[in-house]
Amino acid sequence: MSHRSRVRLAFSLFLLWGFVDARAADPATPAGQQSKLPCPENEIARYTAYHVSERIRIDGKLDETVWQHAPRSPRFVDILTGAQAIHDTRAMVVWDDTNLYVAYRIQEPFVHAKYTNHNDPIYYDHDVEFFIAGRDAYYEFEINAFNTSYEVFFIWDDAYGAFAEAPEFARSRLKPFNGVGFTNHPRGGRLGNFNWSFPGKQTAVQIDGTLNDDRDRDRGWTVELAFPWKGFEWLAKAENRSLPPR
Repeated sequence: MSHRSRVRLAFSLFLLWGFVDARAADPATPAGQQSKLPCPENEIARYTAYHVSERIRIDGKLDETVWQHAPRSPRFVDILTGAQAIHDTRAMVVWDDTNLYVAYRIQEPFVHAKYTNHNDPIYYDHDVEFFIAGRDAYYEFEINAFNTSYEVFFIWDDAYGAFAEAPEFARSRLKPFNGVGFTNHPRGGRLGNFNWSFPGKQTAVQIDGTLNDDRDRDRGWTVELAFPWKGFEWLAKAENRSLPPR
């Protein structure tokens, strides 16, 4: 759902709300009824994110015991064809009572990045992406090998009333967005705050190679992220989700 107009490497992880199971069943969809979302329920990948007690330092190195033992996702696949991605890319997710942690290992023989300012259009770079979906809103996060991030908070039009009184979601701060490639999304339109930053997030990147230098071959790069539970307030509100999860 980023604004992209040319081919690039974009490795995306989608967490639809539910933190023991990365995609909880939708209680509003009766058994046997096909989901109205573009992706059938039975095709959504699931991942178990474990609660941890070891302190995690957000430095991009992924050298804590936690990351050595956390389950790795399957190799990412092409979103259009379903075939394995050209380069081996996997994600890991764990959590404690303070943060949700996400890590990526990205194989890439020539690590490149261009943009260095927050909310630059890094969707034109090779990047990794992370989406967190609540019932009525979702958060998009992207990061490149310079540790430059891009983030947006989206609210579905039909749910805007519940957000209208919050200064950060005043109508003057939001822009209509219909989604990349979607002229009519099944749920309708959405509004985006393109200046919203996730409160207290931490990000780090480590490169195993030489950035923007093709005279040698790189092994790839790693990304380490921490999102405080307190920053999930507006994503959790519609369903009164516990923060942190119980």
